[in-house]
Amino acid sequence: MRVYADTSFVVSIYLTDDHSQEADRLFATNPGLIYTSLHLLEFAHSIEQNVFRRRITPRNATQIYFDFEQDRRAGLWSEKNQPELVYAIAIDLARTHTATLGTRTIDTLHVATALELGAERFWTFDDRQKKLAKAVGLKTS
Repeated sequence: MRVYADTSFVVSIYLTDDHSQEADRLFATNPGLIYTSLHLLEFAHSIEQNVFRRRITPRNATQIYFDFEQDRRAGLWSEKNQPELVYAIAIDLARTHTATLGTRTIDTLHVATALELGAERFWTFDDRQKKLAKAVGLKTS
């Protein structure tokens, strides 16, 4: 089954937070989650924001990047190119759902990417993204 997880889900695997146990449990059931350059960009921002907020040290951040890279090389992630049509799909999702669900740009980008890459399931801990994913027919965690 093709599973797409938003970046906050990915971060919960590598940085302990309130969702880490659930993220680890789900990740163990389906290695090979889809990731794109959007994930890499958001992942870097999230880790560095945690350094900025002094939740982790720069050394911790380096270890997190190393762990993620090791998992990529081990095949635990399925790298895909960011689809070209994702912005057009995200615009359509925004026009169709934002007024009722309150979705943000990043929410529509993640769901549009999942749709365009043929994901069947969408894993997130974000309520807006989950509602949007369900609205367009994706199964959620």
